[in-house]
Formats: sequence, structure tokens, C-alpha cells
Amino acid sequence: MISQEVRDQYKITIGIECHVQLKTRTKLFSAISNDAREAAPNTLVSHICFGLPGALPVLNEAAVHLAMRAAFALGTEPQKFSKFDRKHYFYPDLPKGYQITQFDQPIILNGLITIDVDGTKKRVGITRAHLEEDAGKSMHPAGKDYSLVDLNRAGTPLLEIVSEPEIHTPAEAKAYARELYLRMKYANVSDANLYYGNMRFDVNVSVSKTDALGTRTESKNINSFRAVEKVVEYEANRQIEELEKGNTIIQETRGWDDAKQRTFSQRSKEEAHDYRYFPDPDLPPVVLDETHIAQVKAEMPIMPDEWRDRLASMGLDNAQTNTLLDAEVEEEIYSYLPLIEGHLADKDFAKTLANWLVNIEIPFRRDSEAPKSLKDIERSELFTAVYRLAKAGKLSSTNAKALILDVLQESVLPEDIEKFATEKGYIQVSDEGEIAKIVAQVIVDNARAADDVRNGEMKAIGFLVGQVMKASKGKANPGLAQKLLKKQLGV
Repeated sequence: MISQEVRDQYKITIGIECHVQLKTRTKLFSAISNDAREAAPNTLVSHICFGLPGALPVLNEAAVHLAMRAAFALGTEPQKFSKFDRKHYFYPDLPKGYQITQFDQPIILNGLITIDVDGTKKRVGITRAHLEEDAGKSMHPAGKDYSLVDLNRAGTPLLEIVSEPEIHTPAEAKAYARELYLRMKYANVSDANLYYGNMRFDVNVSVSKTDALGTRTESKNINSFRAVEKVVEYEANRQIEELEKGNTIIQETRGWDDAKQRTFSQRSKEEAHDYRYFPDPDLPPVVLDETHIAQVKAEMPIMPDEWRDRLASMGLDNAQTNTLLDAEVEEEIYSYLPLIEGHLADKDFAKTLANWLVNIEIPFRRDSEAPKSLKDIERSELFTAVYRLAKAGKLSSTNAKALILDVLQESVLPEDIEKFATEKGYIQVSDEGEIAKIVAQVIVDNARAADDVRNGEMKAIGFLVGQVMKASKGKANPGLAQKLLKKQLGV
């Protein structure tokens, strides 16, 4: 077991390669369905997937379009010129004996994203991102002495995003992986479902006592943010222990055993020259003009980093902001940020709406066994009406929450929300004469607290307001109640 003092002598360096499945209808080079989630093995295949002699690939234009969107999501622009190459290796799930990918001239170069770890911002460079086809899937039945190959996934369009080796802690690695996920979701580039392997992370880790990089290992096909973090923790500790024993680190590919929370050796790591790259003779280069690039840039939605700035300017904290960012992409059938975007002109309403979404609607959706849905336009009408009633002093914050929950549960927008709120007993009483009577009785019933207020103990007035609210069954306007208490107590 290595002490923390020894670990602190080493610098951890992490680079992450992220494989993102693009959400096209068909594969990268053939007109076969790209959705293999529920398909029987080897049913979504063609002569191109099998690598039959004479099979010619035809590039999917939609995949190029999504890669262009990904470029802007990664803080850069797509390259005007890129090309496809052949990467040669021999596995059972790659019938051609080579993978069509991009080598020295990819479609994306020099991106940049910012991550936040415990309130500290850090910039991580993107070396490149290239288009390529996925391989098939090898399966190894338990207890059997054979393996099976499913080529449904062969030819699925991938975007491989390669970071600079600028990540240095497990927490940074996790934050980087999560930020990539958000950006690919917001850019509508990928379904990014980690369970189905729409995003997979290859985590490169090395340790060194100097600024020179140590020998790295690559742990492949990690499919959760937490696992990315744990891989870095385990690999860094393992490599330090090996070096402290006087051993050397072998450059290799490793797997991750989530049950045992440890990596394991799979094979030695190939170098670029082992793959014998050369330009694919069957595919022309991809050439993009300025007009096309500008069109794609113009269609980009608001990205997570810009949303963080907007929400922070409203006074929301990191936790509230992250709740909104996550809910927007996790729940999918509901929208939250577009509702806020529609009311940004009124900062007070936008902030109130954001707080209602974070503290009322999102918990309701997550807690309800069968959450129902209002259309976005109806939800906008609901929140606008409730906000106006609250601003007019007709709804307390508690009753505003109750009213919103009632309507969400019913999943029917009332024709007259104020009438509905009145029938439910949520509208506050603002009749000064009626509240004055309740105040007078509360003062009689709570003489000691009333005397405390008269003697300057203003904290006691909160108690008296509470008694007024209780006596009025929550219907009294608390602001008016406090005003009348002060008036009748002569303070």
C-alpha cells in the first residue's frame, strides 16, 4: 500500500478518447438502419457490412452534417477539407480487415471546452475529432468454448473525440466526460445513451515524477462517468505502486471490471504504423464551403456553457443550474430551458420560473410514478398566470407551489387559473378590514408575543404573522398581515 506522501510525488496525466454514435437513420456507408438496439443479431447488415468483394461505400451526408454540428459544440469549426483513410487490423468483428476512418486530415481540429470542478474552471483542449465506422460486436457466451459475432453495429457512424493530455485528476476526468455528454446532447448530434453504448470512453492514464509523460495505458469502452473517475483512480494507484516496486509500466490496452472496481490487461497497445494507414481509394475527400459552414453555425442551439452564464446572471447557484442542464437532456419529453428562454426579457420572472422548475416541476416528474404532461405552451401559460397572481399579492409562495402541483397532476390547464385557484382555496385574502379583525384577535390570544414586539423584540412579529396565517387558514396576505400587526401594536 502506497502512502499519500508517495502518491503526491507523482503527476497524473489523463487523455480521453470518446466514441460518439451519431444519430443518423442509416449507417455511415450503407443504406441500412442505424438503430440496432432491439434487432436480432446480424439482421441489420448489407454486403458492405460483410466486406464482400466489390462492395463500394457511399458516404452518408447526414453524418457529415452532424459532425459539423459537433465541431461548433466543441468550440471550433469544421475543417473545409478532410478525407477518409483505411486503418488495417484483423479482428473477427471486422470482416474487411480494415476500418474506414480519418487519419491525418480529420473533419474537426483544435476544439476547446471548459469544465467546472468544485467551483474551479479548467480549459481542456480537443486535439481532433474524426469520423469513422464502428466495428461489429464480439460476444463470448458464458461456459462455452466459442465466440459469436454480431455485425449489426458494423458501419455505425462514429465521431471519435480526442482530448489533449490536460486532465490531471479523477474528478476532472469525470467532469470532462460529463461535459462531452451534455454538449453532444444539446447539439442533437447523438442520443448519447451510455447504457446502449452511444458514448464510450477510452481513458489513457500515465504517471511521472517529472514533467515528461510516463508510459500510458488505455482502458477501453468505459460507459459511465463514475467509471471514468474510478478507472483513473485505480490506474494511477496501480502504476505508482508498480514504479515504486522498481517495475516498468507496459504500454497496453486494459479493460474495466466494474464489479471488482479494477482494470485488467487485455493486449499490448499498437502504434500508428502498425495500422498501415493510407487514403481510402473508394471515397472522395469531404470539401465544405463557407456558406455551408455558416448555415450549420446559424442552426446551433444554446449550448451548456452559455446556459450556465445566463442562469448564473439570474442568481442561480451551480446546483440549480446543473439540475436544469441535466433534466433538459435526461427526461427529453419535457422541456425546461426553452420555457426560461421564452421569458429572458423579464429577469425576475425568468429567475422565479427557474426556481419553480428546479424546486417544483422537476422533483414532481422524478418522484411521480406516472407523471403526466402538459404541452409546453400550456405550461408557459400556467407559470405566467401563477407568477402574475403571486406578484399581485393573491398567492403566497406556498400556495403558488400547491397550485402548480395541482395543475401538473391533473395534466389539464384550467380555462381560468385564478378561478381554479380560488375554488381550491389558494387565493390570499387582501381585504384589509377582514384581516384587521383576525390580527386583533391574534394580538389578544398572544399577549406575551405582542408585548415583546411593543418592547422592540421584532423577531416575535414573525410568530404573530404565522398565527394570522394559521387563523386565516393560509389565506391572509402575509405582507398585509405584518403591516396591520405593526399598526395595531403601534410600532
